Amino acid sequence: MQFYTRKRRNPVINVVSLIDILAILLIFFIVTTNFRKPQPRLLINLPDSKAADTAPAESTQPLVLRVKSSDAITLDEQPTTLETLEETIRTAREAQPSRPLALQADREAPFGVVVKVLDALKSAGIKDVPAFTQPEKTP
Repeated sequence: MQFYTRKRRNPVINVVSLIDILAILLIFFIVTTNFRKPQPRLLINLPDSKAADTAPAESTQPLVLRVKSSDAITLDEQPTTLETLEETIRTAREAQPSRPLALQADREAPFGVVVKVLDALKSAGIKDVPAFTQPEKTP
C-alpha cells in the first residue's frame, strides 16, 4: 500500500491588507492630533487682587524691580533702561545671589513694557518672579 503525503504549503502573509490597515491608522492619528503652536504664558498679578497672599517676612529684603513706564524703570532704586535691564539684573544677581527679586509694576504701566521686562528677566535666568499686589479695597 502506498500513502500519499500532502505537501505543506508555506504560510503567506498578505502585505497589501496590512498596508491598508496602516494607512487607515495613520489617517486616524493625523486627523485626531492637535496642531497647536505653544502660546507664551505670562503670569501677571494685577495691582488689586482679591486673592493676594501676604508673603512671610524674610530676613533679606528682595531686589525690587519697579516699572512705571518705558523710561521709568528702577532696580533697587537705581534707574535703568529696557536695553540695559538684562545686564543690570545679571550684575545685581552676581553681587548678591541669595537675595530674591520681586516685580512691582504700576497699574498704568504699558503692558508691552511689562512684557519686555519679563523677557529681560527670563533671558537673565530669572524664572519665577513674584509681583507686588495690594488687597482689593472693600467699601
